[in-house]
Amino acid sequence: MKNKILIIVSLVLAISVSCTDDFNDINQQPDALSTSDVSAKFFVTTLQQKLLRPTTVPLWYGDLLHPDQFNGQWAMGHSSYAWNGDFGWDYFSVLTDLGSWDWYASYNSTLTAYMNLVGEGGALENDQYYALGLIMKGFYYQAYTETFGMIPYSEASNPDIDLPKYDAQIDIYKGIIAELDQAIATIGSNTTTGEGVDKLAENDVIFNGNMQNWKKLANSLKLRIALRASGASGEDFSANAASEAIASGVLADTNALFEAYADETDIWGGSASYGDVWHNFPTARWKIAEALMNVLKQSDDPRLTKISKPSVGGTIIIAKPTTGENVALIDDHVAFLQSTLNGAGLVLGTDYTWTETATDLTITMPENTNYVGIPSRLSGKIKSYMNGDLFSDPSDIVTQKTNEGSPIFPTVLLTAADSHFMIAEAIVKGLVSGDAESFYQTGLTYAMDLWGTSVSGGFSASDMGTLSGTMEEKLEKIATQRWLANYTNGYETWSIVRDTGYPTTAFIESTNNDIISFAGELNGAYPQRLQYGTSVYTSNSANAQSAVSTQGPDKMATKLWFAR
Repeated sequence: MKNKILIIVSLVLAISVSCTDDFNDINQQPDALSTSDVSAKFFVTTLQQKLLRPTTVPLWYGDLLHPDQFNGQWAMGHSSYAWNGDFGWDYFSVLTDLGSWDWYASYNSTLTAYMNLVGEGGALENDQYYALGLIMKGFYYQAYTETFGMIPYSEASNPDIDLPKYDAQIDIYKGIIAELDQAIATIGSNTTTGEGVDKLAENDVIFNGNMQNWKKLANSLKLRIALRASGASGEDFSANAASEAIASGVLADTNALFEAYADETDIWGGSASYGDVWHNFPTARWKIAEALMNVLKQSDDPRLTKISKPSVGGTIIIAKPTTGENVALIDDHVAFLQSTLNGAGLVLGTDYTWTETATDLTITMPENTNYVGIPSRLSGKIKSYMNGDLFSDPSDIVTQKTNEGSPIFPTVLLTAADSHFMIAEAIVKGLVSGDAESFYQTGLTYAMDLWGTSVSGGFSASDMGTLSGTMEEKLEKIATQRWLANYTNGYETWSIVRDTGYPTTAFIESTNNDIISFAGELNGAYPQRLQYGTSVYTSNSANAQSAVSTQGPDKMATKLWFAR
């Protein structure tokens, strides 16, 4: 596009200084791009890609090291220089800055430029494109505030304010809902962004330009925020917002997914997939976390074989330490490893054999048979016992590189499954009326469909297969299924754990630093947020300090307003 515009400018300049008066009339380039050919649609893909499928640094330093570990779905794999026991669980300024704070902060310029372009008085003014931008803005600020807490919002895009204030989460949530309402009203009954060059189609990688689906997505996000805030101190809008969103229509049978394109070759210059960073960054290979694996196995969930691979297995010899402090910890470490295997449902003598001598431990496991998750947040002291062949990798569909031609699981923005689970949650909480069981079952159907399987067999007969029990037991089941339905959306699943406390096995706090890492300043606590980037204390220190004084210490253990 830029090249075409430059060509136009060059031609205009050339024409202005040349030849005959009638040159313009007789020398028109038939396929030349004019100003009437420029459309906001050419800017939509970047708006989506930068937020949902960023480049490798925010995926590695941001998603993988932080929310994807915190949420109990992925964990650090075999021994490598990247695994020191605290990696990701403790505060490292570079990791936080590059992976999360700088990425979130920089996205605001992309969003602002787009909104100014399509907003009132903008060069490409179009109310439907503006409504789409408001919805993307909602997802951006929801994730941004749930990662750090108080952040610049109301003044963030004001060109007349160099040092924006940090807004409280309750005000950010209310602001997002207000802008979602604006987007919903603007879209109304419109199905497209316009006709001809103004019609959005393939440039929209989420809905291919279907504005009614964008409207449903806005309602689903509105419902998500209403539920996230429900029960928090001073909250007064959840019931009304939830009722409005459901009545207006959430995603009922459509998923909002950002597809990864398997035939891409430029994996570093464009958007990345998990596979791109999984294979190409530090030698640590990620494993399915114990919390995720056990939730799937305990309910006989058919998604197990879709989400993960069986352990490599074979004969694994683990040498016991002969010097240092870990000598005294041998018995504890060996017992922990065996309890991990037994906790995965493996039977000694059937699923694995175990031979122990004074110098080493030999485990024989059938190859590519057993599904075993690795415990999260392990101390570096025990890493030598956590041989990677004992534990399950994520499935190829998740860890496939974009340039190898195989299918890649998409980035999840919001799904029909989650919409139905959220309605069920709203009913159980008494925010709206309805049949929670019916919505729960429909949610399960759509959740299974996403992985090419169905609600059947052992799962349907398991306790998780029906929404039964006490109110709290129902909320636990819903939260767990929402956690599963948002797999690959690490920031959202981390928010679900902090908001609901479920699944409880993902909410890991430390009591024994010889096995589970205390992770520095966390001192055993569960990570509740990320710290602000270091740049704010030089560029906007007064407002950052004001936020800290209101919200609490700029530490990872400081609970945010919405958290349980």
